[in-house]
Parts: sequence; C-alpha cells; structure tokens
Amino acid sequence: MSAPAEVRIVEVGPRDGLQNEKTLVPTADKIELVDRLSATGLRCIEATSFVSPKWVPQMADAAEVFAGITQRPGVAYPVLVPNLQGYERAREVGASEVAVFSAASEAFNRKNINASIDESIERFLPVLERARADGVKVRGYVSTVLGCPYQGEVPLADVVRVARRLHEAGCYEVSLGDTIGIGTPGKARAMLRAVAAEVPMAALAVHFHDTRGQALANILACLEDGVGVVDAAVSGTGGCPYAPGASGNVATEDVVYMLEGLGVATGVDLAKLVETGRWLAGKLGRSSGSKVTLAAPL
Repeated sequence: MSAPAEVRIVEVGPRDGLQNEKTLVPTADKIELVDRLSATGLRCIEATSFVSPKWVPQMADAAEVFAGITQRPGVAYPVLVPNLQGYERAREVGASEVAVFSAASEAFNRKNINASIDESIERFLPVLERARADGVKVRGYVSTVLGCPYQGEVPLADVVRVARRLHEAGCYEVSLGDTIGIGTPGKARAMLRAVAAEVPMAALAVHFHDTRGQALANILACLEDGVGVVDAAVSGTGGCPYAPGASGNVATEDVVYMLEGLGVATGVDLAKLVETGRWLAGKLGRSSGSKVTLAAPL
C-alpha cells in the first residue's frame, strides 16, 4: 500500500515538547512559538497543557499562553487536560478542543499518574461527557504502545483495548505513542494493524519518539498502511520524565521533508518551519534536534 496523498501533522512542540525541556521557557516565548508555528501552514498546534503546575512546572502559565496566542482561522489549538478541573480551566480561556491521555502499560500508568489503566480512563470520562455537552472536540493519547520502561513488553491486546475505549468514549482521534522510542517499523506496523482492526484507520494517528533513530522509518511503515495523521514536535523537542533515557519527539521539520520527498501534501512551508525550529533551539540554548535544520545552510 502506498502513502496517502495528504497527511495532517499535529504539532506537539509547544506542549509535549516544551513540558519536558529542562530550560524554563518564558510565557512570551511560548506565545511567540505558537504564533510562528501558525504562520507555517500547520493546521493543528497543541498549544499547552492544563495540568497541575506542581507536577509540570513548565506548563504553569497555560492560561496566559492560550489567552495570548493569535488564533488563525482554520487552525486548531487543542490543549491537554488530565481531569475535569483541567478541562474547566481550559474552557475558561476559550479552548474549543482538548486532549486526554492514558497508557497501554499498567506499570507506566502507576508510575505516571498513580492509577490503573481503568482508573485513568474513569477519571477523564466526565471530561468527555462535559465536552460532548459543550460541543468540544476531544483527542485521545495512548502512550507506551510499543514498550514500557518499567514492564518491558506491552501486550498488543492492551494497546487495542485502551485505544478502543478512548474511541468508544467519544475521542474523535486516538494518537498511538511510542513514548520511549523503542519501536521498529515491523512492530509499529503490526501494532497499527491490530488497533485498526478495532478502531477505524481514519480515527488513528501515530506519535513516535526518536530515541533509537527509528521514528521516520516507523512513520513511513504506518503511512504505507494507511494512517493519515502524524504527531511531531518542532526542533525535536521533548522527551518523557517518566521514561528514563527517552529523547525528544521526532522533529516536525524532518517529517515534512520526508513527506515532501514522497510527494505527500502537508500544507506546511518547510523553510518557515526550519526558521522557527532554529529560533526555538536558540531560546533553549542548544542545537536543534532536527537533522534537516542541522544540514540546512544558515
């Protein structure tokens, strides 16, 4: 099967990327980052996360960031919420799309949010109910779909069960995340096929970390099987505080470059994206995590 003619990229740098960076980014820079990304042609930019500032201090200014960004017509700005309290905070500043999350690994859920998989899902069911009443779209994340830093192998049946529950509960899209970047193309394809047997492919997205340099290969394998939505983070920002050794997300610049090479439309201006990634790397005080950016002339 060939890759789809068009792919929607969900830019997660401002949230999943920055929340796991050691450098505390000023609110004004976060707002500028989202605005810069909005100018690249990206159609979905995860703006921030309304989680507890105690546990994720990098996201303590979520309300200020969301209120400060310039929202462009045709661009979605989802925000992550862990529970009903986070949902209500997000709605107070006008969020019209949210995301909820769970893991396919029991051990990871316990370490991450001190709850079982079933308990984690029960926690955000009220969010889905309220969102349905409010006309708010909800995206779902399933992490550790290809492996867990605490329990090792994650049974495919568990991945399928969690993804199916999120979709049945009302998530319009379910993102399948290789949190520790342990997957290879064959395993990624097998996982996607297993989930797609229970959840429509059109409702699935993939989210790969590049810890072992396999992210682009994994994305390509899933594209060839029909997935049409890819999560990525500008400049390859991020990681996971609960996954020791996990490096950043796959860089959006590298994903766009690969897709352009395949003749797949993204609607993204790669030059503007590279410029934004380089700007962000400067703010973080390190080199970009994008191979395309590192290879591009200054």
